[in-house]
Amino acid sequence: MSTKWIKTVGATLAFTVAAGTVSAETLRVVTDPSFVPFEMMDQETGEMIGFDMEIIREVADRAGFEIDLNTMDFNGIIPALQTGNVDIAIAGITITEEREEIVDFSDPYYDSGLRIMVRQDNDNVEEISDLEGKKIGTKIGSTSYDYLMKTLDEDDGVTPYPGSSDMYMALMSGAVDAVFYDAPNVGYFAKTRGEGKVKTVGKLYEGQQYGIALKDGSEWVDDVNDALAEIKEDGTYKEIYEKWFGPMPEDK
Repeated sequence: MSTKWIKTVGATLAFTVAAGTVSAETLRVVTDPSFVPFEMMDQETGEMIGFDMEIIREVADRAGFEIDLNTMDFNGIIPALQTGNVDIAIAGITITEEREEIVDFSDPYYDSGLRIMVRQDNDNVEEISDLEGKKIGTKIGSTSYDYLMKTLDEDDGVTPYPGSSDMYMALMSGAVDAVFYDAPNVGYFAKTRGEGKVKTVGKLYEGQQYGIALKDGSEWVDDVNDALAEIKEDGTYKEIYEKWFGPMPEDK
């Protein structure tokens, strides 16, 4: 066997092995670990789980990138995207005109709104006007906080909390009279840890849509949108939705 042939085969094998080890690009993804059931820490495994976590992993797999997942408080997410410290964020982020001026958004992947939650024995609150002059818990940097500040004439009692669990505990302890926040989050809490202690009341306010946020000018927007469209079309989205929220409304 000639030495030249051995060298050629060796070079070919080396190229094949190298090509096989080329991995997908890794993008820095960030979320807020307190937005249950969209994202939360599994205390047994230390892994982030939830609706958003399953969505972003499915999207990443289909769009062709790996994820380096980290967590931070919600109010730091948009600034982190602005500075380029992270590439993508998914944390129940409402698409707004103000945010669209500084980051890119995917197509909407979840329809939501804002809702009031009170203690189980409170029958005096049914709508937003009933919150005038009361102590209200909401979340720092959220659209629910913005809505309260522009809607209530008496907003001195509005208290922004860093995490949703903080404001829920404040409600159950009597530190605040009500919580005003994203409907799926308050609804999930009312059915789980808050069952029999708190309840949601009234209608949905300010219909909202959540989007996956990407740093401005990201080359991944189209790929993310294609992946979202694919999982909705093939039924994967429906499976994930019903795992976390129950039967999916027909108009979704």
